[in-house]
Amino acid sequence: MTSPGEEQRVSGGFIRSYVITGGRELPSADDLSLITLVTVGPGQELPARPSPETVAIWKLCSGGYLSVAEVAARLELPVGVVRLLLTDLISAGRLLRRGTPPPAQAPDPRLLEKVLHGLQRRFA
Repeated sequence: MTSPGEEQRVSGGFIRSYVITGGRELPSADDLSLITLVTVGPGQELPARPSPETVAIWKLCSGGYLSVAEVAARLELPVGVVRLLLTDLISAGRLLRRGTPPPAQAPDPRLLEKVLHGLQRRFA
């Protein structure tokens, strides 16, 4: 707790995120969801004068597809910051992304009943 006139220390995480993003506004969750998969595009090279975070993303994504959540977790950075960095690389054509898979459809209840009755006959 700080007393009047005493400055409160700012956490390093907040400052670091601001520096990494250059103070830019973070993209919305609609642009890149947590389960969107990203990888390095074929024949692509690391951008000139990359940031340490960009190099780390490049190394991670060179091995195959990773989700946005996995990249953020492995880099130990906020998801919003990683979304911004990934969006920059995708816009430059250096990373490929796979769209979010469609939501699962509920199976037909009649089919489930047939399976249940078949299992009951077989194992009852």
